[in-house]
Amino acid sequence: MIESVFIELSIIIILAVVISGLMKLLKQPLIIGYIITGILVGPLLLNIVKSADMVATFSQFGVVFLLFIAGLSLNPRVMKSVGKVSLVTGAGQVLFTTIIGFFIAKFFGFSDIAALYIAIALTFSSTIIIVKLLSDKGDLQTLYGRISVGFLIVQDVIAILILMIISSSAGGFNIMTLTIETILIGIGILSFIGLFSIFVLPRIVKTAAKSQEFLLIFSIGWLLLLAIIFGYLNFSIEIGALLAGISLSVSPYHYEIKLKMNVLRDFFILFFFVLLGSQMIFTNISDFLLPIVIFSIFILVGNPLIVMVLMGLLKYTKRNGFLAGLTVAQISEFSLILVALGVKMGHVSNEILSMVTAIGLMTILGSTYMIMHANKLYSHISKYLGVFERRGRKIDEHIHHKGKRYDIILFGYDRIGFSLFESISNLKKKILVVDYDPEIITDLAKKGCECRYGDANDTELLNELNFSRAKMIISTIPDIETDLLLIKKVRNVNKKAIIIVVSHQIEGALKLYESGATYVVMPYFLGGEYASTLIQKHGINLNEFLKEKTKHMNHLKMRDKLKHEHPKAEKHK
Repeated sequence: MIESVFIELSIIIILAVVISGLMKLLKQPLIIGYIITGILVGPLLLNIVKSADMVATFSQFGVVFLLFIAGLSLNPRVMKSVGKVSLVTGAGQVLFTTIIGFFIAKFFGFSDIAALYIAIALTFSSTIIIVKLLSDKGDLQTLYGRISVGFLIVQDVIAILILMIISSSAGGFNIMTLTIETILIGIGILSFIGLFSIFVLPRIVKTAAKSQEFLLIFSIGWLLLLAIIFGYLNFSIEIGALLAGISLSVSPYHYEIKLKMNVLRDFFILFFFVLLGSQMIFTNISDFLLPIVIFSIFILVGNPLIVMVLMGLLKYTKRNGFLAGLTVAQISEFSLILVALGVKMGHVSNEILSMVTAIGLMTILGSTYMIMHANKLYSHISKYLGVFERRGRKIDEHIHHKGKRYDIILFGYDRIGFSLFESISNLKKKILVVDYDPEIITDLAKKGCECRYGDANDTELLNELNFSRAKMIISTIPDIETDLLLIKKVRNVNKKAIIIVVSHQIEGALKLYESGATYVVMPYFLGGEYASTLIQKHGINLNEFLKEKTKHMNHLKMRDKLKHEHPKAEKHK
């Protein structure tokens, strides 16, 4: 038995490696490779998955690790700032999608109960898939990323309540009593976790952090404890995992925890997407081709439009509305669970489940491409999206500067940008800082720095900035496509400006030089170069190196106070 499970899991992983490797060569998202692997090993084709419980367990571990790590990036203070928009867009999108979806289903001749199930199934987006995509893009810390995670959590809560109501209705329970009881339990457990996280958890984590190995074990234990508690109380274990991460997000050790858990997340989350693909049901699909296409188009286009309208009414820019809207352009695992429950209860037929499954596959694949290429997509259609913006000042503009002409423009303040800002500040030149993290912009504004919120991928932002008179442009964003766009924009109007960019790859650095960069910073090589310079300067003089040590320690302590972290390659530095 053990050998057969081992062989089965090994074959699944090997196939996933081959297919995902092919996706990588074709420059496609790895998620698509995982889902295709699931379809391949599922009952429709090779029928390899015999130990479904084992794969499902691994899948569940992947989900909780993924959401736990996402929670580590969601500081409660930051999430509070997007609470209103998350609640309005999350609940509003569920409401409007349900109403519109119901009438579309009725148009195709479905019964009232079937139309209601289909309509509700269309409303829920996959938190797991979106968090994975945003994490891969490095966009979890962006404003739209935080808003998206916020309204996906709202959707999950609504989905859980609906599933509980449907499940309990078969047993003759009082729905109102159940709902009130659920809300009270939820408030109680959230209050307890909040108090525990403020007064007790920091001391425990500080003790656990004395051993890196124990810190990892403790983090996993805390994660699983909250997941079990929420599951036992009939809430989602996913919400428990997310809250476990959020409760540790304010800890000074949250980054060490995140780095250690990343490997576990990347391994186990593979099985979630494989399982999702293997459970796809495609019987009698030909009878529902037109509804599948229309419902898929509605989700891929209609759901983002609903979010854009709601965010526009709340005075957000069309760009953040567009990017956030794309995250609801697919249906989630909750949708499939909902319809499967309806089949079990005898409310709808298996054909409805097959149809919703096909819609799920089409929208997951479609939205994955849309999200991964969102910036390019936005650049092509942004001129048509002005209707979604309200006139006047926008909530998310965060413009904290008075002038229009600057000698130096710095894109990306955190970490590398921090050191560069210190140096260029001494030049007594007019400096503008542009960063995609609204929290950083707010902190800089309090210090009296000229700054504004924005992403270097945003062509509209680049068109607004006056590059023609700038003497120096610095980008600390190690994304070659973004830097190439920035270089092109600057060189079109300014041939003499100094352009400094960052790259983690030699090939990328050479391409940036060829495109017009003046200097390319390579952080992974820079440390070695600096150390060699110190050796040439001080030789084997211990006292001189001790002076360098003191200077470096003081610098690191200052960065630690600012919560800077030493990262893997990310989008923004």
